[in-house]
Order: sequence, then structure tokens, then C-alpha cells
Amino acid sequence: MSRIRAFTMPKWGIEMTEGTVAEWMVKEGDSFTRGQTLCLIETAKITNEVEAEYDATVRRIMVAGGTEAEPVGALLAVFDEGAHSDDEIDAFIAGFTPAEGGVAQGASKAKVVEPVGAIAGAPERVRVPIETNRPISPEALRLAEEESVDIAAIEGSGRGGRITHQDVVRAMRGPASPVLKGALALPEDDAKVFASPLARRIAALHGIVLAGVAGTGPRGRISKADVLALVPAPANSDGLAPPAFVAGANQPEIVPFDRIRKIVAQRLTQAKQEIPHFYLRLSARADALLDLRKSANLVLGCKASVNDWVVKGCAMALVRHPEVNVQVHGTDIYRFPHADIAIAVAGPKGLVTPVVRQADRMRIDQLAAETRRLIDKAQGKGLGMEDLEGGTFSVSNLGMFGVENFDAIINPPQGAILAVGAAQRQPVETASGGVAFETRIALTLSVDHRAIDGAAGAQFLQTLKTLIEEPQGLFA
Repeated sequence: MSRIRAFTMPKWGIEMTEGTVAEWMVKEGDSFTRGQTLCLIETAKITNEVEAEYDATVRRIMVAGGTEAEPVGALLAVFDEGAHSDDEIDAFIAGFTPAEGGVAQGASKAKVVEPVGAIAGAPERVRVPIETNRPISPEALRLAEEESVDIAAIEGSGRGGRITHQDVVRAMRGPASPVLKGALALPEDDAKVFASPLARRIAALHGIVLAGVAGTGPRGRISKADVLALVPAPANSDGLAPPAFVAGANQPEIVPFDRIRKIVAQRLTQAKQEIPHFYLRLSARADALLDLRKSANLVLGCKASVNDWVVKGCAMALVRHPEVNVQVHGTDIYRFPHADIAIAVAGPKGLVTPVVRQADRMRIDQLAAETRRLIDKAQGKGLGMEDLEGGTFSVSNLGMFGVENFDAIINPPQGAILAVGAAQRQPVETASGGVAFETRIALTLSVDHRAIDGAAGAQFLQTLKTLIEEPQGLFA
């Protein structure tokens, strides 16, 4: 039986309250089939490519692409499985009541894509079927068939290497030539003029034509000195002083917050204002851990990073100190038996914190594989809500950038976050009064004082320090 269907803002995960229609892949009057991409919906952390779960026709689009965010359950479009009249569609819209908890239409994650619009009056395209067993979205396959694009050379940027619509569009455009803003146009780029790049630039700055200039460099190459000899002296009394510098306008480039950065900024501001932070700092000797890491990576055949070992140490310390392994919900404290550790990752659109589930139960090689999987998904914008929800503790590491130490902001509703600095060689006094060098890592624990006392945080840090300095305990 044919019916009119409401297409509403879906809800992916318990923390999602709103989303933005980034772009429609169909327009009013278009008929679509099951599996066809309908639109792109952008949430706080990810962009989802929404696919149809049934065949229908787009009768009304209620929210245009690229507009403001809409709450979960808001009416985005009206689809018709039959041939209902406009009056029936209007009556359906008038009687629609928004309800929270919209259902996703077979969503899969993908990057924001840039569709190729049809050209008015253009002849109908002939689709050449493409047979492939590579993962590819229906819209991407359709475009590749219509434009005769060879997908063999395309590297998919979607989840699991899936080829997206945007990947095909990029392949059609070919490699782009970069344009450098503010770059000086060099008039003497004629290959017949044999000059160094610096000589060409100086000549361009002073309007000197290099054609016919005799070079004194190797094989007659025009050098910097040759061009400077042709630069006229400044017109002043002594002939030596350079002209006075005149500062031009320093106009800013205004870059508004994108949706994800806006949400992150709101959450961080709220966390810093509402959570009474206090900080505990210490450093741990890391030489034994660094030696063990090299051996373990060879024996286990993995590539566990120093951060993976720190995450493992945190997970084991959290199990021993459950009063730190908590979430704060209003006036209730949730304590957990296992450590679900969120790791801070710099994604293409801002900071994201995917969660390593039950890290305390993993071997180091398993933990390293899981963190690598989450980091790859984060950098490819393939994270789903299931990767981001929850977490009982966070680890943020800036040591790879040479940052010695820093204070991290707690990621609510978690009760604490560990900031990890760079491993540095430092001189220390030996028992005999001499001086030796050792490698130390600075650790700063940011704690929610509403739920965690100072002594509990200090005991957690002491346990973590022991696990780092005596890393054989990480295999217990």
C-alpha cells in the first residue's frame, strides 16, 4: 500500500540533539531507489551519507542544505511512495508533529561531497556499466559510469576504503595546480634565460629584464650579484641608506567557526566554567619503558607507541583506583569496573576523542591495533557515534610536538584527564654524588574536585608512575 513518509532528522547516539543538512543529493520531484544517497547530515563530530531504505519520490524539501542546525526529529523532507495529490501532501505536513528520536535511513559515514550538477539542455548521458568488487557508494558508481571514470586508480577516502562521490569528482578534475597568494609574478621565466631563482626574484622586484644580461656564474648563469649590480642606487644624499619602510594595511582573514569547532568551543567553555578543576603534577623515569617497548614490539610484531603504553598504564591504574575511573551525572557519581579510555586525536575538522573500550583487559599489541584503527578513522572522518560515546577517562598527549607539559580540560561527564608531555633527557644526581642522565615524562592530571579528592588523584598518579618506571608490571 502506497503511503506518504516523513523524513526527519535522525538520532545517532544518545548525545546527539541536533544536526545540519549539509547537502541534498536529490531535489523535489526526483524519484529514488533503495540504497541511493539522499543527503549528507553533519553532526557534532561526523558527517553521514544517508541512503534510502525504500523506493519513493521527493515531494517536498522542508530544510535546504547548508542552513542552520535542526533538532532531532525535525521534518526535513516528505517522500511519496505512490501518487498522492498536492493537497494530501499539504495536509500531511500540516498534521505532522515533530518527535525526538528520528530513524536514520540506512546511514553510512562519508566525507562531504561536491555533486556535479546537470547542464541544462545537455544530451542524456550514456552509462557504461562498471563491474567491480571494490566498496563504492551508489552515487559514486553512478557518476563513474556516466562520466566513464576509471575507478581502478581512485583511492577511496570513505570508511574501509569505500569510494565516495567526492573521490570520483576529484578524479574527474585531475591534479590541481597550487596558487600561492602573494607570490610575485616573475616575468623572466623564459627557459632561454639561464639565471638562479634568487636572481630572477630580485630582477622581478626591481623591474630588471634579464634577457641579454651576461652572467658571471658557472656556465654563464646569471647570479644574485649580477642582478644587484644592475639595481639603481637609492636617490638620497649619501647614496647608501635604504628607503624608509612604510607599513601597509594588515588586514585579517576572517574565518568563522565551522559547526564542529563551534560545538567543541561551547563544550570546553562549559566544562572549564562549571567543573572545579585542580591539577596534580609529577614526572616519571621512562628509560625502562622505552627499552621494553623496543623489545616488546619485536616479540609481539606490533608498533605500540609510547602513548599506547601510557594508556595501558592508565587503564591498569584506574582499575586499582576506581574512585578516579568515574563519570559525574548531576549529583550522582558513576564508578566503572573497567577503563574505557578516550584518546585525544586532531581530526580534519577539530579535536575528537574516540574511546578504547576496556583497555585494562587488552594486551599491548591489541591496544596498539585498536588505537591505530581509531586514529585512522578520525583522520579520515570515518568515526561513528559508537566510537565517541562514553569513556571513563581521557588521555591527551602533545609530547610528539615537543610540548614539555600542559594542563588539559576535563571531557565531561568524565572525572579526570591526563596530559602527557615530551620525553626529555635530564641530568640527575646519583647516590655517589655524581651526575647522570635519564629520560623523564611529565604527567599532569586534571581532576574534577566534585567527585575525586586530591589524595585519590595522587594515589592514582603514584600507581601510574610505578607502572611506567617498572613496566614489567604492565604485563601482570
